[in-house]
Amino acid sequence: MKNVKFEDLIIQETDDLIAINKPPYVSTLEDRKERINILKLAKNYCSNSQVCHRLDKETSGLLLIAKHANAYRHISIQFEKRRVEKTYHAMVSGIHNFKDHEIEAPIATLSTGVVRIDNIEGKKAKTIVKTLQAHRKTTLVECKPLTGRMHQIRIHLALVKAPIIGDLQYGGKDFYLSWIKPNYNLKADTEEQPLIKRVALHAFGLKFEGLDGKRVYLEAAYPKDFKVLVKQIEKHS
Repeated sequence: MKNVKFEDLIIQETDDLIAINKPPYVSTLEDRKERINILKLAKNYCSNSQVCHRLDKETSGLLLIAKHANAYRHISIQFEKRRVEKTYHAMVSGIHNFKDHEIEAPIATLSTGVVRIDNIEGKKAKTIVKTLQAHRKTTLVECKPLTGRMHQIRIHLALVKAPIIGDLQYGGKDFYLSWIKPNYNLKADTEEQPLIKRVALHAFGLKFEGLDGKRVYLEAAYPKDFKVLVKQIEKHS
């Protein structure tokens, strides 16, 4: 993603914080392979900017950026002490009826960057999952990670046989319109593309305490690719 205008990403801005809707395919922090990252864009907009947490490159959604050191410290402590309520939406394979289902399985991060469930060396990890809408082949779920382990939601959902669409690393598969649309016709000499070309995971909401002591709740709208995926699945289910 080359032409990202930081101003267009802003959901809310105060004297202390900027909340943005991070697009997919843009790294949160510096990435040697990419010219653009959120931290760099934020610093160009406000020189003292610091990113309060991070989202995986493929993951879209709500990201908090502090405009000064006190704000960064205030938010970072809340993340560290697990006082920030994080809400993610994911489209997963299969039909599931999760009702605040608790997934508790320790996670270990390997040197390769892959994570695995490890009951001996893993760190405590807990995610609460709720079904938002079940379809014929997929389910839209809400996930609330109570800990912040790398790839936590992805591996926890895979553990309960609900891998995220597009998450090839943890057992997920690409999803094609032809799987659900009757009489689907593909143009000659063309290859069908998946409905979404990334892990179908979106950071939807954050609840935290502002510097004035008041609770703040913010939401980030689905980006185009996630919106198309949800719309097409709803339409043909």
